[in-house]
Amino acid sequence: MTAVDLEVDVTDPDAVRACVEGSRPEAVFHLAAFTDVDGAEEREDEAGRINAGGAANAARAAAAVGAALVLPSTDYVFDGRKGAPYAEDDAPAPLGAYGRTKLAGERAARALCPGTRVARTAWLYGAAGRNFVDTMRRLGAERDEVAVVDDQEGSPTWTRELGPALEALLEQPPGVYHAAGGGSVSWAGLAAAVFEEAGLDCRVRPITTAELGRPAPRPALSALAVTRPGAPRLRPWREALADYLDGVDAP
Repeated sequence: MTAVDLEVDVTDPDAVRACVEGSRPEAVFHLAAFTDVDGAEEREDEAGRINAGGAANAARAAAAVGAALVLPSTDYVFDGRKGAPYAEDDAPAPLGAYGRTKLAGERAARALCPGTRVARTAWLYGAAGRNFVDTMRRLGAERDEVAVVDDQEGSPTWTRELGPALEALLEQPPGVYHAAGGGSVSWAGLAAAVFEEAGLDCRVRPITTAELGRPAPRPALSALAVTRPGAPRLRPWREALADYLDGVDAP
């Protein structure tokens, strides 16, 4: 498959339609999103225009040319109260504005484009943009101790492994999929793993979400399980993390 990066205002339906009609792709990967979890609490309308409205615009445009749509989503569509990793068919119940707007985008896309593959992922890190892993690596080199939340657990995901998984979903039937690093860990556990893998002498002081005092509620356990037959499965999170920190390309 030949990939083409196109820049367009996803909140402008005419612009999105013109973009897709001009290229007439086999598949549309809708990667734009409002990802500021705390900011979404105060700017839910804006987050909704991007996460829900943008997904709807992309879905309409893809459907109009008979293209498939791959839409990344988030573990934050769940409330984290299940007490175990979430399967694809578990009922969503987002706690905050970010999760609500992403869930609205999932539903709009599936309603408007029959060829939609939703790909819920989590705790992304990679070479582009700010992320928790790089922040911990920097802080671990600067400090003797870092305070990190220990009562949220999820599935860290290397973006370089996520990309091929998203493309592989085109070989699967339309529907909802989970695409995240295998297994789960707390933020504090992830920080400790970063320090160990990077050879940094830095302690992790576990704290609670309440102590951190962020505006948006977070799910306590939002690990994602892959249960659909044939769906792509990413490597265990610790194995992928080691390769990322060593500068090794994804397999």
